[in-house]
Amino acid sequence: MSEAARPQPAEDDAAPPARVLRAARAARLVAAELARRVWLYVWPSAAGRRNRAYLRERLVALPLLAVVAFGTLGWAYSGVRDDSAYVRDRLAPALVGLANAKASLFIAQGEAEENLAEGRAAELSGLSERYRTRVARATQSLNQVTRSGALTVAEEQELRVVSALVVDYTGWIGRAQSHVADPVLRDAELTYARSMLCSTPVAAADRQDRYPPCSPTVGSAATSIVDRVAGLERQLRERLADRAAWSGPVLVAAVVCGIALVLLAAGLWRTVLFLRRRFRIRLSVPLAVAALPLLAVPLLTTDALLARHAQKEAVPVADALATRTSPRTETIAEERPFDGPDPQAIEVLKARIDDGLSSGRLAFLDGAAPFVFPAGLVSAALVGGVLHAYRREYLVVARPGAVS
Repeated sequence: MSEAARPQPAEDDAAPPARVLRAARAARLVAAELARRVWLYVWPSAAGRRNRAYLRERLVALPLLAVVAFGTLGWAYSGVRDDSAYVRDRLAPALVGLANAKASLFIAQGEAEENLAEGRAAELSGLSERYRTRVARATQSLNQVTRSGALTVAEEQELRVVSALVVDYTGWIGRAQSHVADPVLRDAELTYARSMLCSTPVAAADRQDRYPPCSPTVGSAATSIVDRVAGLERQLRERLADRAAWSGPVLVAAVVCGIALVLLAAGLWRTVLFLRRRFRIRLSVPLAVAALPLLAVPLLTTDALLARHAQKEAVPVADALATRTSPRTETIAEERPFDGPDPQAIEVLKARIDDGLSSGRLAFLDGAAPFVFPAGLVSAALVGGVLHAYRREYLVVARPGAVS
């Protein structure tokens, strides 16, 4: 057998894994050494160090920590505050408006069927005031949802389609009213109007119900008003759940911010002690002023946690708005305004969302988010300036008792 035809040694097969392991060990050693050097630079020991070298390292590390800490804090806090404002001012009103529109249209359908069943009386007197009020309220609610700013361009287009369908729906109700003397034609037009409102046919067992069940469909068959409104509600609820959840970038920013704040606070304290021991400065007023923004960190953290908790609590209430409200509940609330409020009434659920989101923050911190990062920059500049002044003064004339 020739040398070329002989099988290669087994060591060649094991060579690639061995090279990978050696490369991994080398990378780990390099990373550990780099981390050690960074740690010594950020957290140097004053023992046996010259004043000049220690101040130079503090002059770089402390301002950098301030920028990183308040930069990540400002970004994360602004994100949480923006999410809270978006949910409170846009998403919640849009969900309430869609629930109101859907309930009003079902009530109008029930009123129309009841009025037209009276025959000639409906032809002479017309449909009831409640029908006209509910149709107007549904149209107004849809317009309010459009103006809420919670919808994307595609969703706004979908809502315009819903508004156009509502106009067609009321037109078919009007045709049924004009043919009230012909029961066959009247019932056919009422049936078609309901099919525009709800794609699910009325079951035989529910035909005597004033508000028969209407389950929305999805996919290509979702063409009715309720189907489209339910689709918009589903998208807004998913958006609310996404806003209420802690995202990966925010968690990473919180971890980086926490580490940087701890190092900054401890570094400032160690620097004050160093100046007191080596430079006989009992208290550096500029460094104390630079540390003042740290006092706001617990308040900002509490405010962010309250806002996130309020958003999380709003998720099940939004689900109830979309799935548990009913025209029967709204009719009872309208007819009996002095009875105890039904927990599933739209106004009650709206009040729960509004109260939860309004109380889920520290009101005196409204408008503070844009100033978090600038405050960190001012603190960093102040720390850098005062340490540079101390170092320059030391290089010119050493203070009494200072160790070079």
